[in-house]
Amino acid sequence: QVQLVESGGGLVQAGGSLRLSCVGSGSIGSNYAMGWYHQAPGKQRELVALITSGGNTNYADSVKGRFTISRDNAKNTVYLQMNSLKPEDTAVFYCYAQSPTGRYKYWGQGTQVTVSS
Repeated sequence: QVQLVESGGGLVQAGGSLRLSCVGSGSIGSNYAMGWYHQAPGKQRELVALITSGGNTNYADSVKGRFTISRDNAKNTVYLQMNSLKPEDTAVFYCYAQSPTGRYKYWGQGTQVTVSS
């Protein structure tokens, strides 16, 4: 069974930090691109950060310099270190995995991140 399980969300004050983790299982392996999207109330789901199987990364402009994505292929896990959090970062964060051909795309159940001012 293919599954992505997130953890690490919560409530933090502005300027604080959180670290999200996502463990992939089933057919999700080290050859998958993995990443994080977020969705704020009333808004579309948007890419936050993506990391390829080779370790190349891509970030939304709004998080560059504050967030860092990384992966541990031995553990099938992707991380998102979030520093200098702002109230506008408040959203549900979803883990994402995509097969090498792009044919298969998987989502986690989401984890809430709330940043208070």
